[in-house]
Amino acid sequence: MTRRTDWAEYESAATGVPRGRGTEGGEGSAVGGDEVYDDSTGADGRPPDSGSSRRYGGGARAGGSRDGGARAGRGRRRRAFGEAAAEDGGDSSSSRAGQEEPPGDPVERARAICLRLLTGTPRTRKQLADALSKRQIPDEAAEEVLSRFEEVGLIDDSAFADAWVESRHHGRGLARRALAQELRTKGVDPTLIDAAVSQLDSEQEEATARELVARKLRSTRGLDRDKRIRRLAGMLARKGYPEGLALRVVRQALEEEGEDTEFLGDEGF
Repeated sequence: MTRRTDWAEYESAATGVPRGRGTEGGEGSAVGGDEVYDDSTGADGRPPDSGSSRRYGGGARAGGSRDGGARAGRGRRRRAFGEAAAEDGGDSSSSRAGQEEPPGDPVERARAICLRLLTGTPRTRKQLADALSKRQIPDEAAEEVLSRFEEVGLIDDSAFADAWVESRHHGRGLARRALAQELRTKGVDPTLIDAAVSQLDSEQEEATARELVARKLRSTRGLDRDKRIRRLAGMLARKGYPEGLALRVVRQALEEEGEDTEFLGDEGF
């Protein structure tokens, strides 16, 4: 007798908060900050290398000084595109930005904070605005600096969204819905989000879902059929794939291994 399971048991996109603990091989996903669809490996089975961040002009650099870089960088996790050492405008990055703030003029203080934050990783206008607010920069000074940075291209939410979609889909296998949710949490305008996620069509999304299932399928061999289905479908749900697509991909993958999936329709299980 197969237990019928509501798709909402797996889905977290509606709330933006995944449940449980998280890698693709585990039962859930929980991450800090606003990257709510994070996973430890990418669609190609390797840790993400954030190639898009280099093209965008941001991202982290491994290592340290020329004579001691290898030792300085040893043991550090490479940061993904748009990922800061601390949460945007948080204690670590903001305090470093504040240590060398010029005294007095709030515009100069705001400029110094933004430049320092943008040195480590690309940021959206909303992320920088939040950081300035935490540093108690007056609204007028913040608006002046942020608008000027947009004029000269130091802030470009459209380019940020495009690079984010490319990096997170190819590096983490995230679907359009998950990518849109992440960009919303970073304050990107809905119009820019729609344009960015439209880079991915349904065929590309399905191909990535098949790659994810094919890789995870190996780790579920030896488990009973229902548990395999829950793990495979749950992994796709956490990455933002639609229910119908996820169940179709899982069913076809199991059929290729000789599993009985007649009971498993696109309407759910």
